[in-house]
Amino acid sequence: MFPSPIERFSPIYQWIYKIALPVALIIWLLPLIAVAVTSVRSAGDITSGNYWGWPTSFNFIENYTAVFNNSPIGKYIFNSFKVTIPTVIGAIVLSSMTGFALAVYKFKANLLIFFMFVAGNFVPFQILMVPVRDLTLSMGFYNTTTGLVLFHIAFQTGFCTLFMRNFIKALPSELIEAARVDGVSELKIFLYVVLPLMRPAMAALSVLIFTFIWNDYFWATVLTQGADTQPVTAGLYSLNGQWVSAWHLVSAGSIVAAMPPVLMFFAMQKHFIAGLTLGAVK
Repeated sequence: MFPSPIERFSPIYQWIYKIALPVALIIWLLPLIAVAVTSVRSAGDITSGNYWGWPTSFNFIENYTAVFNNSPIGKYIFNSFKVTIPTVIGAIVLSSMTGFALAVYKFKANLLIFFMFVAGNFVPFQILMVPVRDLTLSMGFYNTTTGLVLFHIAFQTGFCTLFMRNFIKALPSELIEAARVDGVSELKIFLYVVLPLMRPAMAALSVLIFTFIWNDYFWATVLTQGADTQPVTAGLYSLNGQWVSAWHLVSAGSIVAAMPPVLMFFAMQKHFIAGLTLGAVK
């Protein structure tokens, strides 16, 4: 059922594995390596078509300084934080409560409501482009960070509820029953019994949702426009010139834009792995 350890194979297969693994890893990382190298190239390299060769000069300081001087990327990054942080908080809070209700309480529409949360994740987001845009226009939320936050919370809560419901379902029901026998209210059971046990799951979801929302480009361009509201993923286009594409600056801006989710992952790596693996062997 599970793959056999590589040590059980013959020496020939082990050597093939040891050679193929780094080759596959390099191929997988090749686009990222290309972006990193392009971010330190000179404009002359881009103009002459030197995309994959060795850079004629390393303009690390010049390119990364130009990213902040030639565009309001600081404002774009701030807009991304204004969208991402409230979305993570809102999605985690709502999914914690809905997950608790769907996992603990038994009522007729329980499974139907759970399926409704899950079904939203299978709707192609391109289909929602026109109705969501019209909805934000009618509600006055178009081209605002508030509208983008509300949409992301609504769209991400379904996946988070699936994750939270299954996590709470795996917790020992005796803990909740013992608290009820002691006369603890349902709200206090959620706040003081269940919620502390959900911290690993909440940490894992926070990293995932932060990465999803920070890297969103589609809805950032559909629901916002201009430096006052656009996140950094949509704002990177401003680094291109009117007539010439400054790919070295766009690459440098992409590296800058990718740093917050990468740093958050390493900061939350311990909790992220614990949240994904907790209960896996029970």
